[in-house]
Amino acid sequence: MADEFAAKLDTYLDGELPASEMKSIDIHVRGCSSCAADVLSRVQMKHAVQSAGKRYQPSPEFRQRIQRQIASRPRAWVSRAWMTVSAVLAILLIAGLLNSYIGRERLQQEQAFSELADLHVAALASPNPVDVASSDRHTVKPWFQGKIPFTFNLPELQNTEFTLVGGRISYLEQAPGAELIFQVRKHYISVFIFQEQAAPALRSGSGVRKHVSFNYQTWNEGGLRYIAISDTTGEDISKLAQMLKAAAKS
Repeated sequence: MADEFAAKLDTYLDGELPASEMKSIDIHVRGCSSCAADVLSRVQMKHAVQSAGKRYQPSPEFRQRIQRQIASRPRAWVSRAWMTVSAVLAILLIAGLLNSYIGRERLQQEQAFSELADLHVAALASPNPVDVASSDRHTVKPWFQGKIPFTFNLPELQNTEFTLVGGRISYLEQAPGAELIFQVRKHYISVFIFQEQAAPALRSGSGVRKHVSFNYQTWNEGGLRYIAISDTTGEDISKLAQMLKAAAKS
């Protein structure tokens, strides 16, 4: 915080600055968490001094002398000071709630991706990684009918470096969905498809991201949420994602 503001904070809280300076510092405090914390600390100190002062009873003569000295001072500063304190407390409260909300959202998203990574690894480690084994999209897609509450389209992979291995039913937060497994060279890519409202913790992102040792990409299309995850390169995942997006729009 600039020294020019620090030197005036006590006078600011007492409402004794000119209106233009009061407004300038008020704007600064509302936008600066460091200054807001300093103001709050000073207000707490003033309250502590006021509480300590209540332990002693001044003489009537002393009280009258002080009252005469402050009789001409306007009392509007009280309301202004408390309005400022209220604004500071509101800023701090909102900042705390926002940080808590963002932290909780990130934790839920990390947990969801960890669960999907576990499903991907479990499928590849299983002697039967898919329930319907076929490279023919016209065989794999109909197999899911009646097993999940939605349908989807698969891309034509002929003349590409990708091969459809098959599919299986997967669950995320007790919601049923499809897990499709594709192969590219010696790597396998799991593509999970769920209804968009079934996985609120997941958020669409731009491009490929990293989670532990896996690359992943997630997007929404036609009310469905797609998540592609693999240990292959981000470029491979992006290529497959583009083909899936095109198929969903066809």
